[in-house]
Amino acid sequence: MSKRVYFVLLLIFYAATSIAQARYQRIVSLAPSLTQSLYYLDAQERLIGCTSFCLAAKNDNKEVVASAVKANLEKIIAMKADLVLVLGLTDPREIETLRKAGIRVELFQSPKSFKEICSQFIHLGNLIGEGEKARQIVRESERRVETIASGIQWEKRPLIFFQIGTDPIFSVLTDTFMDDYIRLLGADNIAKTLKRGTVSREFVIARNPDYIFIATMGVAAVEEKKNWSRYSRLTASRKGQIFIIDSELACQPTPVTFVKTLEILGKIVNGQHNKS
Repeated sequence: MSKRVYFVLLLIFYAATSIAQARYQRIVSLAPSLTQSLYYLDAQERLIGCTSFCLAAKNDNKEVVASAVKANLEKIIAMKADLVLVLGLTDPREIETLRKAGIRVELFQSPKSFKEICSQFIHLGNLIGEGEKARQIVRESERRVETIASGIQWEKRPLIFFQIGTDPIFSVLTDTFMDDYIRLLGADNIAKTLKRGTVSREFVIARNPDYIFIATMGVAAVEEKKNWSRYSRLTASRKGQIFIIDSELACQPTPVTFVKTLEILGKIVNGQHNKS
């Protein structure tokens, strides 16, 4: 490649980055994970609206424009947002209304793996002119994931039940990013043959997991740990291997929170494994 061609390509790259940064200065995020991603990309100054579940943004006094299920479209339009970030669960009619108002709406699907989390994060970074920062974060996250996974060794693959809901009891399924926690720990998901996440206590007891992880659900998580601990036939109960995991980390699909969760899980299983 000649110096002239290289210089032209460099100019195009920087021009595209500048346009992205200049174009989207008033961003609304309708998903906690996307909001958190903006903070990791140091783009929080451009965030003008969030949901009532975006804790970091709320603590930063960002305007709440949506609940978990409903967005205040009139408010978003009145705030003159130029980019709205949404997940696949958002009502298509709401997306269409915002687009008709001349607002760009970027739709993200729920990632099915750590790899998809990373690719979506880079896409968001490119969209707002922070592509290089996004790629740096992804590279570091991938390196740390590899280090954690390689540091876990089992004589026999353990069984894990990862609970993410109660009443009814709900399990992490395969083909979801949270199943990657189990896979990278070198373990097997007791729900790997299921198509739906709702399970009974009898199902869990019959599968007899070695570990039970419960995503925080307020006081419900503490109650669930007590409930499972009562079943002395369960290996996880008998060995004291029932743990509550922060849902603000575990259920938040960003490269950073994924790594933090895997580090916590890795320390737990390594500590328990070394004791046995």
